[in-house]
Amino acid sequence: MPEASPRGTYLQVAEVLRRRIESGAIAEKLPSEAAIASEFGIARTTVRRALAALEDEGLIVSIAGLGRQVAGGEKHQAPYERVRQDLLARMRDGRLPVGTAMPSELELATSYGVSRGTVRRALASFEATGWVESRQGVGRVVRAVADEG
Repeated sequence: MPEASPRGTYLQVAEVLRRRIESGAIAEKLPSEAAIASEFGIARTTVRRALAALEDEGLIVSIAGLGRQVAGGEKHQAPYERVRQDLLARMRDGRLPVGTAMPSELELATSYGVSRGTVRRALASFEATGWVESRQGVGRVVRAVADEG
């Protein structure tokens, strides 16, 4: 375990990462906390402080399921949101009309390349709005066509 870092170490690490982002050396996804801690020989709490400083500046964003990304680059979506948006499009264009059963969690997870938990989170958002309902022995059924995104 690394020794205690001197005061302000997180600011120095943040500055190095900031320069890498500005130069394009880090263009999209930031290295993991563990990788940064190992590179600089510091504790992960120090890494978290450095990353929090960069988030406060708006240079990076933390996205569930994707980790920390450089802000302002290509638009990123959490995996559950990507699944949700695609299913929403399928409901709107009639590929999943009202009254039809949604594909199973396993089918959706396989087709989107995500975990079943990610699929459940996307489906739960539809259940919360009433667009989809869960029926015993049937599964989830489209109840209404969603008008909003």
